[in-house]
Amino acid sequence: MIRNRTDLALRLTDALSHNTPDLLRYLERRLNRDDAADALADLMTIGWRRANTLPAAPEQARMWLFGIARHVVANAARTERRQSNLAERLRETLRTAPAEVRSIDEDAEVRDAIARLAPDQAELVRLIHWEGFSIAEAGKILGISASTARTRYQRARADLKAALSLHGDAQIYARDNPRAIVAAAQSEQR
Repeated sequence: MIRNRTDLALRLTDALSHNTPDLLRYLERRLNRDDAADALADLMTIGWRRANTLPAAPEQARMWLFGIARHVVANAARTERRQSNLAERLRETLRTAPAEVRSIDEDAEVRDAIARLAPDQAELVRLIHWEGFSIAEAGKILGISASTARTRYQRARADLKAALSLHGDAQIYARDNPRAIVAAAQSEQR
């Protein structure tokens, strides 16, 4: 059994060694250069996975490899079509979606302030305010307990309030975010 596997591995290695340049040219004629290299890697992976069906004769092994290459190209074409269709659907959704009222520049200082937080705090704030998760849900997504999430959120809120009040953006942030950190922090002080 081990001898058969060794023989099979040697035959496949030999077939790949002799045919790789031709296979790569075949793939490059059908795909762009970068995709062709990836497709060749896929072809080799499939070849190793299906090595037990490798024909013994060198010419048959060559045809077998080109058959795999043909299927890899077909898969790449299907993937390209799916990605293109998805991109078109997304473009259509964006075209028909209502335009954002405020400009991106208005949010720049808020995004910058969030980016200056510790990474775990920043992601927690984003999950809560941008994605609409509760503190407990955001904590679960981040793999932390609800109490840890609450503590980090309180720290993040205080840090953001301080950063935004330096720039005078606390009111903008509070107005544009219904569950705004700044508004919550200000109400706590009252």
